[in-house]
Amino acid sequence: MNILTLENPSQQQVVLENIINSVVLAFSADPIARWMYPSPQEYLSNFPNFIKSFGGKAFDSQTVYYADLYSGAAFWFPPQIEPDTDAVVDVIHKTISTENVAQVLSLLEQTSYFHPSEPHWYLAILGVELNQQKKGYGSALMQQILNHCDRHNQLAYLESSNIANLAFYEKHGFEVIGVIQTGNSPSMFPMVRYPQNIKD
Repeated sequence: MNILTLENPSQQQVVLENIINSVVLAFSADPIARWMYPSPQEYLSNFPNFIKSFGGKAFDSQTVYYADLYSGAAFWFPPQIEPDTDAVVDVIHKTISTENVAQVLSLLEQTSYFHPSEPHWYLAILGVELNQQKKGYGSALMQQILNHCDRHNQLAYLESSNIANLAFYEKHGFEVIGVIQTGNSPSMFPMVRYPQNIKD
């Protein structure tokens, strides 16, 4: 399989839209995504904009990786680069039902408590189309950056929005470091991965 990097996203609008579409398909049964946008109409209308706002700086950093035929994608943030919180909050206010806005913002705030203080790579989004899972795409989409982390003694960090995926991430060296939950939301699981040579 080929893993590609999106370069010059402003000049590759079709590629960018295909990547976003693949992530929308991948997260169609995700507990957090569907709690945020319960109905099919809400989800299909609004989740693409959430992806763009949450992952925008990964596009800018040219650290979005995607599989051939758009079977899946990974949005990595390099050390010292974080999602555009203002853009994400704006999308939340515009697209989430009024009764859920406070809970979604609480989840977002809680994630900040678990980000490592050390320089780290942040896997903000990893999604593989449901009919392409169990074929190695998820592992391949992570491997380049995980190898980089090992070579340069850097941490990797993510939040899993689906408890069913914890074993997959643990297989790649990630460890659960907490639980994020508010109100009636599903749980999210912050996870960190240490290079072997700097782990205590």
